[in-house]
Amino acid sequence: MTGRFRFLTAGESHGKGLTALIEGLPAGLPLSEDDIARDLARRQRGYGRGGRMKIERDRAEITAGVRHGLTLGSPVALWVENRDWANWTERMAVEPVEAEVERVTRLRPGHADLPGAVKYGFDDVRNVLERASARETAARVAVAGAAKRLLDEFGVAFGSHTIAIGGVRAEPRAAIDEEALEADPVRCADPAASEAMIAAIDAAKADGDTLGGQVEVRVSGVPLGLGSHVQWDRKLDGRIAQAICSINAFKGAGFGLGFDATDRRGSQTHDVILPADQWGERPWRHGSNNHGGIEGGMSTGEEIIVRAAVKPIPTLAHPLPSVDLETGEEVLAHYERSDVCVVPAAGVVAEAMVAIVLADAWLEKFGGDSLAELRANVAGYLRALGPRARRG
Repeated sequence: MTGRFRFLTAGESHGKGLTALIEGLPAGLPLSEDDIARDLARRQRGYGRGGRMKIERDRAEITAGVRHGLTLGSPVALWVENRDWANWTERMAVEPVEAEVERVTRLRPGHADLPGAVKYGFDDVRNVLERASARETAARVAVAGAAKRLLDEFGVAFGSHTIAIGGVRAEPRAAIDEEALEADPVRCADPAASEAMIAAIDAAKADGDTLGGQVEVRVSGVPLGLGSHVQWDRKLDGRIAQAICSINAFKGAGFGLGFDATDRRGSQTHDVILPADQWGERPWRHGSNNHGGIEGGMSTGEEIIVRAAVKPIPTLAHPLPSVDLETGEEVLAHYERSDVCVVPAAGVVAEAMVAIVLADAWLEKFGGDSLAELRANVAGYLRALGPRARRG
């Protein structure tokens, strides 16, 4: 990922661990391992998760780029240990092993197995599935902990929740009790829908099947003007959509009303701009937020709302018919310990990717090699907002 705030991850699902390298954090930002730990713990929770989450106790160790609690302006390195590595030392060894290791050749429909194995010329699908696993998202959530820490300095706040699982939809909530939400097994703000979602997950598990759903990410405190209309790759909604669809099992992204806007007339969809006497403390307010805080590829100053679709994961306890990579003959797809539903945790990962994009857009807009310089740039820009007559 290129940009002002950029990162790379490395590591396999059952390897020794996950590495992340972050570049772009300004010098002087307070950052600790505790800042990153909360979201890693949130990612591990959720009804429908499998046995892997009972093994791992994810925590990111900062191994470079921070001294005495403050960032140095140099790359920040993170390490997340895989505790399950102890059970895979021979099968995932770095060095050659003498013992014959069983190959995975039964392809899973809906996974990276077929295109990955054929593209890279592998005769063992494990070489693909280990990196294509959603385990990699633990590294992304760790990276986002640093991005959120930066944006928290400026009052930007993040949240996410489940809005649908297996066809069960939650009723919209104007205000969400965050404490109650995090305590809910499926991270749903609608108690009745939550119970029905849990029942749907139980039914799918009994059938050896899996479920997908939809999540919503909300971000407050973002000022008008992040992103740009002038080139396709600078549009904020385009950047967020790419980041969302880069997450394992995510198949779509929308903003505000999202696809529901297609059922309305324009007069019922577009967010009316309010006159100055109705703004309150922040300039340029709107009467609604159907566009999810982004217009023309730029933030409007309203709450950013992102909705995302998560498909059912492809590893089924009752496998689908498939084909063997080596023989081309019909077989049942490969099965390995897996989740039934990842939607509650997927919301946390979506939240992470939105935070990463916004941190990049923030640094693009305001610049600054140190936190003090960044603060001055933000303050100067915010003072300049508002109609020309008010600025003198």
